[in-house]
Amino acid sequence: MSRTLQVVAAGDHFVLPGLIARAVADEVGEHPVNVSELRLGWPLEPFGPVAEVTEASDAEDELIEALAGAEVLVTQMGPVTERVLAAAPDLRLVVVCRGGPVNVNLDAAKAHDVRVCFAPGRNAAATAEFTVGLLLAALRRVPQAHDLLARQGSWAGATYYTYEHSGLELEDLPVGLVGYGAVGSRVARVLCAFGARVMVYDPYVQGEIHGLRVTSLDDLLTRSRVITLHARLTPETRGLLGARELALLPSGAVVVNVARGPLLDEDALCDALESGRLSAAALDTYAREPLPGDSRLRALADRVVLTPHLGGASRAVAEKAARIAAEEVGRWVRGEPLAHCLT
Repeated sequence: MSRTLQVVAAGDHFVLPGLIARAVADEVGEHPVNVSELRLGWPLEPFGPVAEVTEASDAEDELIEALAGAEVLVTQMGPVTERVLAAAPDLRLVVVCRGGPVNVNLDAAKAHDVRVCFAPGRNAAATAEFTVGLLLAALRRVPQAHDLLARQGSWAGATYYTYEHSGLELEDLPVGLVGYGAVGSRVARVLCAFGARVMVYDPYVQGEIHGLRVTSLDDLLTRSRVITLHARLTPETRGLLGARELALLPSGAVVVNVARGPLLDEDALCDALESGRLSAAALDTYAREPLPGDSRLRALADRVVLTPHLGGASRAVAEKAARIAAEEVGRWVRGEPLAHCLT
């Protein structure tokens, strides 16, 4: 391939178009390339379903216009729908800067002979670190103490320095991990370094793990003072922790979810928190996003730590995503096998 390669870098507020453009230019080396930069989804706004794809920008018309004559699209949230693909006959490769191409209609891409790649593992380290941070914040009541002192000017948070109200420490604490993929395995290693008694339930993972392998979810729940979720969201895992499962946890347990909101039954969680059966929860993802104003979780601020889906939000993640995507473009230019291709 010696002709000038036409690439559209359709970034957004996180994976900036400039990051993608520079990564692509570096990766293709001396091969002539023309990269058009397009920013979608700005200013920051919630993404949702668009036509037949999910978690995408609603900028189909902008994307169609930008793709005129383009052979390659590298995007974070661009809605690669049947309509977009039909309007871009020169398009041959789509690379999504995410762990899964949920913003691409894969069936339509196959029908239009378009290869689709993605960027697995881009946010594993960031999400693992964030999980441990939320866990520590929930165990030691850090946000609540901060709010009392910094926002309300009250020293009342000192009550957490009493036996009845003090939190838990990780050393010797039984912590159960549901899922042992790229994120869960990192969390396990960090928690082991803290001295926690790590247990893992993941029926799909073989080989050595950090911690004790547990063969059933029920067994994990009955033995864990803390549960952290790291499973993928599938029909099988949707509602994985409901009222029955939460009731298996020891009294005073803590639940952490930085994976996917629908893994957890939020109403059942709120019931357990309100009754005092669970002492705390830390959540970064929710069944509905943004979190609705009437969510029961908002009334439980003294027992929950809530963040707006920030687990994968680090500058390194954006840079890794652009680099992983650009490497796929480089392979395609050189005629090499694509590393993370789904079509």
